[in-house]
Amino acid sequence: MTAQQRTVSLIVALVVAAFALGAFLYQKQVRDSQMEKVAQQDGRLVRMHSPVFGPQGAPVTLVEFFDPACETCRAFYPVVKDLLAKYPNDLRLVIRYAPFHQGSDHVVKLLEASKRQNKYTEVLEAVLAAQPQWADHGRPDIALAFNAAKAAGLDIEQAIADAQRPEVAAVLQQDVEDLTALEVTRTPTFFVNGRGLPSFGREQLNALVAEEVAKARQQN
Repeated sequence: MTAQQRTVSLIVALVVAAFALGAFLYQKQVRDSQMEKVAQQDGRLVRMHSPVFGPQGAPVTLVEFFDPACETCRAFYPVVKDLLAKYPNDLRLVIRYAPFHQGSDHVVKLLEASKRQNKYTEVLEAVLAAQPQWADHGRPDIALAFNAAKAAGLDIEQAIADAQRPEVAAVLQQDVEDLTALEVTRTPTFFVNGRGLPSFGREQLNALVAEEVAKARQQN
């Protein structure tokens, strides 16, 4: 390698390092800003209408801002289920809606309507399983999501009617207001007892839940 080539390689390495450092600092700034908002407005994390999995009185609360059209939400669903199975007495999951993708607001309303038929879990899992078919971000085919819900046992005609109820619209509006106030900009976004992940990933989520469960057990 010539001296000129070494100089070019060094410059490229420095540029890459500077870019990586800048990205890290930006992400940290965003995360710190978000945690400041959460600390100031922790009442926005959980609402009375929010779907809950696990014991209501669990000492550890995992809040997930969730979009049914989000591929990463779908990928994390079994991860979250495994956490609930691992800590059946210590952990509850609270679902908040973040309908960022086109058409996902219609599926959110269908999910809310499914509560009236006690079919929430079945419909949630059905629309996630069918997500690759209906959740094309450019041209989502919401009818396929509704077909999946119907196949899961939902009375789809009644659910479509219930999805138009004003209280369902109010749920969606409140969740959007809360995610905006808390600076949630992507899905899934997780908070464990009000703490955000230090960085995004399965291991980070598992570690933070384990840490909060250990703290709760020590206090009992």
